Amino acid sequence: MSDTPLRILFAASEAHPLIKTGGLADVAGSLPRALTGLKQQVRLVLPAYGSLLARIDRPREVAAFTIGDHAVRLLATTLPGSRVTTWLVDCPELYDRPGNPYLGPDGQPWPDNALRFMRFAEAVVRIANDAAGLNWQPDLVHCHDWQTGMVPALLSRQPTRPATVFTIHNLAYQGLFPHETFQALGLPPEWWSHHALEFHGQLSFIKGGLVFADRLTTVSPTYAREIQTPAFGYGLDGLLRHRADVLGGILNGIDTREWNPGTDPRLVQTYNRRTLAKKAINKTALQAQMGLPARDNVLLLGIVSRLVEQKGVDILIEALDGLMTRPVQLVILGSGEARFEQALQAARLRHPEHIAIRIGYDETLAHRIEAGADVFLMPSRFEPCGLNQMYSMRYGTPPLVRPVGGLADTVIDATEAHLADCTATGFHCHGEHGSDLLATVERALTLWRQPDHWRRLQEAGMARDFSWRHSAGEYLALYRQIAPR
Repeated sequence: MSDTPLRILFAASEAHPLIKTGGLADVAGSLPRALTGLKQQVRLVLPAYGSLLARIDRPREVAAFTIGDHAVRLLATTLPGSRVTTWLVDCPELYDRPGNPYLGPDGQPWPDNALRFMRFAEAVVRIANDAAGLNWQPDLVHCHDWQTGMVPALLSRQPTRPATVFTIHNLAYQGLFPHETFQALGLPPEWWSHHALEFHGQLSFIKGGLVFADRLTTVSPTYAREIQTPAFGYGLDGLLRHRADVLGGILNGIDTREWNPGTDPRLVQTYNRRTLAKKAINKTALQAQMGLPARDNVLLLGIVSRLVEQKGVDILIEALDGLMTRPVQLVILGSGEARFEQALQAARLRHPEHIAIRIGYDETLAHRIEAGADVFLMPSRFEPCGLNQMYSMRYGTPPLVRPVGGLADTVIDATEAHLADCTATGFHCHGEHGSDLLATVERALTLWRQPDHWRRLQEAGMARDFSWRHSAGEYLALYRQIAPR
């Protein structure tokens, strides 16, 4: 029985490489592929955003139906680079919009996001109940973040249904809407309760998953514990403690084909543990690309991040003037809050030989920063899992992190004991102030000036296995516990 393949429906609002705004897309693009490799029958369902449709060739229409007053088509394609059948919920009125899948050109959420993701959830439920004309029904539906929170809620009303898993990628984003939206969506009146979807006078999409799913997961064991505390729970810690018996953390993996310094086509120079000296070529190339003086006697710090408070950007800004008195350079790629972008640009103007910044996102540059930097900075105030620290270790670039969430679970601090037994892979910054970050950079500088110790630190990180294989096995074990057959 345990060897019988499960039919698994993955519901997500984004998946790499079709559409990506953050780490959720990496998970939704990689985990189905890993589960398919474990011989499970996986289907992925996404909204058919206009930018997504532009990336695929001739999707096939496999079903058509009406939800409310919206005509919906289901289009079939394959997730690029995989054998994962992917269904796209095509409703141009709701999803065919330019740019970001959640935000309008003004940077604000689309005013009808509640309707957009309610209709998406209703389409997923059609598939889950084998009512979409596909002649396929899953044993289990795996939902991700608030955009799919209504799926477990709606399925809970069905007399027979697949099992449901809901994964929290970032509890800070909850899908909150006014009471009028709750009424407009025609949701059951009894759901307007703090025991269901009401949250301090608002409709909470994420509570649809947290209250009604059979199992809850987060993307790291430490984050699963943190969100049950007031400091990290965003007002939902009581509910999560109440459901603690069905809540657990499974660490995200990374795509080890996409992120492999030995074969990465985006790098100026590929390298591996045996040819680690070649990494320095990428440092020189990155300095040149970003307009910094090509110096090998400075510690090059790299950041690829959203420029928001969660990521500790304010901690970095507080530390900048102190950092500039040390032999360091800083390369930043990201975008976010205007105040942080402006503060970093002002610092670049004050220190043009030490700071380079690119506002926006560039996949090639992200890879080159991972390879070219000496240290990767992630001073996050909270971090459900984090992927960049795992990319960094794989690229021989020790990460400097605040030990929260997945950062605590993946990065082993360069203490004397961990250096002695060759298990250290990076640096923990304890504290939330610029002075704490400065002290940790000093610690990194001290070790960097000892090439033999530094190489052992790099090699220990490069030896870690963060592939999806292990995480997919944990998810499969969880699925088998709750799948109805």
